[in-house]
Amino acid sequence: MLMGLFNNWVVILLMMIGLYIVIAHGNLIKKIIGLTIFQTSVFIFYISMAKVDGGTAPILMDKITAYSNPLPHVLILTAIVVGISTTALGLALLIRIKESYGSIEEEDIQKQDLLAQSEQEQGKHDSNHGDKIT
Repeated sequence: MLMGLFNNWVVILLMMIGLYIVIAHGNLIKKIIGLTIFQTSVFIFYISMAKVDGGTAPILMDKITAYSNPLPHVLILTAIVVGISTTALGLALLIRIKESYGSIEEEDIQKQDLLAQSEQEQGKHDSNHGDKIT
């Protein structure tokens, strides 16, 4: 019984690992890796559900009654290509973030943004008071 659901257990384990990495780590590269692991678990789940016991390729032959639908496998191939592309785009954006902020840690980036925002608000506040005549 338990081994019959082996693929499901692997999918759940990979999903939880990927989700944990995304939530627990502040490093943006680790977050991308976590998303990739999570995405891989979805691929495995979808392919596992598409498996037909005793099914063969959909080629018409005598004495074969169970055929496996190739569409889910084709969709997963497309999803893999899209996943690789989005991962590459995310890594390219991380290079730009590293160049702009000097860090890929989420906390450091947020601190720098808050500091820049407070400096900008302070500059607006000072310029508004300089225009008034007393």
